[in-house]
Amino acid sequence: MKIYKTDKYLAPYKDIIERRNALVLQKKRQIAGDGPLSDAVNNHLYYVLHRDPRGWVFREWAPNATGIWLLGNFNGWKKEDRYAFTPIGEGNWELVLPAESISHGNLYRWYIEWPGGGGERLPSYATRCVQDEQTKIFSAQVWDPPKPYKWKRKFRKKVKNPLIYETHIGMSSEEEKVAGFSEFRRNVLPKIAEGGYNTIQIMALQEHPYYGSFGYQVSNFFALSSRFGTPDEFKELVDEAHGLGIAVIMDIVHSHAVKNEVEGLSRLDGTYTTYFHEGARGEHPAWNSRCFDYGKDETLYFLLSNCKYWIEEYNLDGFRFDGVTSMLYYDHGLERDFIGYDCYFDGGQDEDALVYLALANILVKELKPTAFTIAEDMSGMPGLAAPVAKGGFGFDFRMSMGVADHWIKWIKELSDWEWSMGEIFYQLTNKRDDERTISYAECHDQALVGDKTIIFRLMDKEMYTSMNKESQSIVVDRGIALHKMIRLVTLATAGDGYLNFMGNEFGHPEWIDFPREGNGWSYFYARRQWSLAEADYLRYKSLRDFDIAMIHLFAENNILKYKIVSLRQDEEKKILIFTRGAFLFVFSFNPEHSFVNYSFEAPAGKWVPLLDSDASEFGGFDRNDVDVEHFTQFKEGKNWLSLYIPCRSALVLKYDD
Repeated sequence: MKIYKTDKYLAPYKDIIERRNALVLQKKRQIAGDGPLSDAVNNHLYYVLHRDPRGWVFREWAPNATGIWLLGNFNGWKKEDRYAFTPIGEGNWELVLPAESISHGNLYRWYIEWPGGGGERLPSYATRCVQDEQTKIFSAQVWDPPKPYKWKRKFRKKVKNPLIYETHIGMSSEEEKVAGFSEFRRNVLPKIAEGGYNTIQIMALQEHPYYGSFGYQVSNFFALSSRFGTPDEFKELVDEAHGLGIAVIMDIVHSHAVKNEVEGLSRLDGTYTTYFHEGARGEHPAWNSRCFDYGKDETLYFLLSNCKYWIEEYNLDGFRFDGVTSMLYYDHGLERDFIGYDCYFDGGQDEDALVYLALANILVKELKPTAFTIAEDMSGMPGLAAPVAKGGFGFDFRMSMGVADHWIKWIKELSDWEWSMGEIFYQLTNKRDDERTISYAECHDQALVGDKTIIFRLMDKEMYTSMNKESQSIVVDRGIALHKMIRLVTLATAGDGYLNFMGNEFGHPEWIDFPREGNGWSYFYARRQWSLAEADYLRYKSLRDFDIAMIHLFAENNILKYKIVSLRQDEEKKILIFTRGAFLFVFSFNPEHSFVNYSFEAPAGKWVPLLDSDASEFGGFDRNDVDVEHFTQFKEGKNWLSLYIPCRSALVLKYDD
């Protein structure tokens, strides 16, 4: 059924929903006719650099250019006639060179002339770019290794409930440096597998000039960031992850592009509108970047080909689309309160962007039916994560971005006694029935300098003095307890998936601050101190061990596939109880009082404890005996379960008939 039939509040917008859906199908037919979209989107196989029987073929689309020359370390970076491109129609330019003219590893750039000027540029479809350490100048690089990587595994696992480990390759080492793909594969990938996560989400894979942008200011959309290693090294990482049963998705940035002109797409041929909107609409007011014109066919082909390239070249299992809210609205969603359905249908939406996103989702499924996509959208656009056939835009999941915001609000603004069990349960489970969602207590955003992670909000400076197990600190005891409970209740109430950022599972101290002039270009905060979670004398290990037990519990029992049933929201005692299938979740956010024989109505039978956040192995106080089985009692026509519930603790039990 269409989304306006399953949600009565969408009924008044039926015509708009149908029109938008028709635009998607119309554009798909325009591009692919009656065939699959994936057969018609192949710009990456035509442009930049390829071999054919004639030798090496270079191509670029630059409709405003009056001339293009190939510059490289093979010709002294000189503009010579024999390296001049020839116009071949419709804004396309081509240069053919004998096979022996260039070789693997050669560096090159274009020199493009246009009316009134000219300059060096990188190819728009460059698949490999490297930066000179001395000059800091980027060049495209010929990548044609004599022994290209051969895939060892075909990964066709369908991840129905993603348990995502969000990672950044460069900052994954404990050393103060930029880490690489091979180092990550050897040292971090085993930790992710041990942790029970079934998906890795990798940030900053597309080439970006400024390392500190976290990969969100992209210059070369088809180029794997060379600062982390070679394409073959990344393929080996993906291959090994697949061998461990772990899907690999990437943060893909199609919401904007870096302003840099030599490295990026801006003013490629002297105009500001090659791939972008003209005037103010082509400039992002908050990100100081360029905004794509999704209504241009050339932009559509560029971005759709980009999706196809990453899946086919690197065997990826999907994408997390960044900045979707910015794409959806002419005002980028800035300073806008998304209250009421009118704000999704008031004419302020970029329907060209909606069409592109729907086409991208169609394309991904055609290329790899097991692949999945996630939308980073905070606006709540109805239908974004509903199938195109139902009038939606095809994302498999939407990030539940409000969950992390609410945790910050509760921790920062309310005392422990003011936390509302009803509000926590409502906000953590609030989602559209027609959409699948990914929940998280915190991601990389909360770890950035200028913000605070949950562990820092809970402990602040006490982290520096009292994370030793021999130390005594009420602040740290509270922080350790709530850190575990917050993550468990976020996962236990998640709609369909869960995300954690690298290191946050064990309460990584301090913030993330990439090298910049303001910190003396230091890598001290752009790394992960894994050794903290390996030391038996520190409390970080207990947090890591709890996360491992928690993730494995959900992964091995497929708990997220079951519906949530609320049993008790006790505002006075700060108790929250609910079930998912055969699993019972009991949370006490009470900061002071423990309760003996706390009784509540529950399904009749025997309940066996599986996970106790208060266990000593997880940094707790062992106030419960996890070997004790619990039985319901039938009284006054109802089945009652009685438990001892310590303050600031969580218990997971399983029904055993």
